[in-house]
Amino acid sequence: MGLLNGMPQLDRARLAWILDKIGSIRVGVIGDGALDVYWRADMTRSELSRETPHYPLPVVEERFTLGAAANVAMNAKALGAHTVSLLTVAGEDWRGRELAALLQENGIDASYLIRSRSRITPAYIKPLRQGYGPVVYEDPRLDFANHAPLPSAEEASVIDGLGRLAAASDIIAVADQFALGIITAGVRAKLAPVYDECPVVADSRSHIGEFRGVIVKPNDLEAARAVHAEQQTPPNRQDIPCLANALRRRTGKPVIITLGEEGALWADGEDTVLVSACKVEPPLDIVGAGDAFLAAFCCAYAAGAAGPEALALANLASGVVVGKIGTTGTAAPEEILAMYDRQRSGC
Repeated sequence: MGLLNGMPQLDRARLAWILDKIGSIRVGVIGDGALDVYWRADMTRSELSRETPHYPLPVVEERFTLGAAANVAMNAKALGAHTVSLLTVAGEDWRGRELAALLQENGIDASYLIRSRSRITPAYIKPLRQGYGPVVYEDPRLDFANHAPLPSAEEASVIDGLGRLAAASDIIAVADQFALGIITAGVRAKLAPVYDECPVVADSRSHIGEFRGVIVKPNDLEAARAVHAEQQTPPNRQDIPCLANALRRRTGKPVIITLGEEGALWADGEDTVLVSACKVEPPLDIVGAGDAFLAAFCCAYAAGAAGPEALALANLASGVVVGKIGTTGTAAPEEILAMYDRQRSGC
């Protein structure tokens, strides 16, 4: 394994060139768009319920942000991509309406959005309690997800949309976050032919071992489970290159394995390279870091960056996002350049 300490393979002039070139890139994203909902409760206003022995949460603020595949699209937009399009399926519910509105507000092409009465729009609802002091306490999330497979009619619509999305994109990011999401076996089978038109990079929590003919981006445990289905714990670090190359032989395309604070591995059959992560001081919030990584890698790779260069830029984007507390953040080009400067100066 070749270890690149920091980002010496990507000097500042090259980084600035890639970030500028991203402005001409067309990014397509396919996957389950979700809504992140933040409900802030002011507990100083809570009074014991007359009907139940509970103190209710008096919600005084409600915030919506884009989540899952929609957050990947949002991150690509924040990086300055020329166009960003999202292919997803949303329900005919209030979350679907808010999702569509947020896409429009943020300049993301929602013409590929499929509305379905047989699906619900996924959402992560995060109740936040605050009392007299500044401390904010997060209650367990309330999750909305689909618990039945995608109907055949919607699957056909997704496959049709994928063909149109490929023709209009320079790269496609696949954000497969839900076990019963829109990236079905039938959709996965159509991704390899798309790669002949534009690169495809897939991130999947449950199905990474089932992709063929595309670049895959698992973390270490996902990679181990893809190769050894019985694996229940993260693999030893010395086994990571073997896992990457086993996956590469299966997919026929380069493999990325993310390793958290240690960085990310690139394996393309010629080189196996570990690109170090950014050093970021706490407090940290890792929500959305994987989405930022996927979007930044895709944008840089489509802009002409080599694999390890694109990983370095993706690590910088993740480093920016984990420093944003209490929100699903994004990384703008100027923030990435500032993070690069801090890494080089050791600050």
